[in-house]
Amino acid sequence: MYSSLLFLGISNCSSVLSRFTTERTVMYREKFAHMYSSLAYSCAQVIVEVPYLFIQAAIHVIITYPMIGYYTSPFKVLWFFYAMFCSLLCFNYLGMMLVFLTPNFMVASVLTSALYSMLNLFSGFLIPQPKIPKWWIWMYYLSPTSWTLKWLLTSQYGDIDKEIMVFGETKKVTAFLEDYFGFQHNHLDLVAIVLLAFPLAFASIFAYCMARLNFQQR
Repeated sequence: MYSSLLFLGISNCSSVLSRFTTERTVMYREKFAHMYSSLAYSCAQVIVEVPYLFIQAAIHVIITYPMIGYYTSPFKVLWFFYAMFCSLLCFNYLGMMLVFLTPNFMVASVLTSALYSMLNLFSGFLIPQPKIPKWWIWMYYLSPTSWTLKWLLTSQYGDIDKEIMVFGETKKVTAFLEDYFGFQHNHLDLVAIVLLAFPLAFASIFAYCMARLNFQQR
């Protein structure tokens, strides 16, 4: 689950960089000619990604969900789809934002490579949230992958009271998620809001940078 989440996100973000770098040149030309406003262009670019990512998330859920063997509850399926859809939106809009925030493709690529490592390290998977040093915990809360992983694991297993053997002792699944990962089932409402807030924030920064910044060279 975590590998597919990270792989799809990185793949989408990387593909967005080259495409929007090319389109940025066209946008500068059309903007100079007063063909349309920056707001109209940014809104169109943000909205046009939604149906494509919706279909991609749906296909991913249809293939992956039964292969992993998750619970067949309709709510859990919808929750899984919601997390993947928001994650894909987040990575796509992150790539779009970095293109218009940096002067060229090379700088954007370097920044995304650094961000991929940070998103992986502070996702709460390699290093669980309770074990992250206190002076770095802010990176955990700023990482969209940590909230996505929290939603995926908690929505699937946060209400399961089955006992399992882990680290040499018997624990309930809910207790293990809370003790080891720091995930609590009663925080799902907050996590759902934050998952949607990340792509909205990246899309807003993308629109602002496109309207205010101009890296065109004569």
